Amino acid sequence: MKATHLTKVDFLTKVANYETNPNEWKFLGERPALIDFYATWCGPCKMLAPVLDELAGEYEGKVDIYKIDVDAEEELAALFGIRSVPSLLFVPMAGAPQMAQGAMPKYALKDAIQKVLLNA
Repeated sequence: MKATHLTKVDFLTKVANYETNPNEWKFLGERPALIDFYATWCGPCKMLAPVLDELAGEYEGKVDIYKIDVDAEEELAALFGIRSVPSLLFVPMAGAPQMAQGAMPKYALKDAIQKVLLNA
């Protein structure tokens, strides 16, 4: 299992349709999500990628793990105010999403997934 790449069209159907709901966050996913805003030229992003792929396998069916290329999807990057990569957006089923900046080690990502996304 690998992290799934999202385009703007995918984001609008799988995460949140900010075009129809511009003033309200309405999560459309079936499971909590972790979204990695990354760039192909970013060293820390390249180190984080295999960790996210591992987590996608470990949390398959429990958490969706997505990747968004900030250079290809500038509108999404601007919408979330991405100024540095990697930036990670933790999207619980209920409540507001939470942003974290920088490459986090696997144990920290697992801890955040448990606390923020799975309420464990």
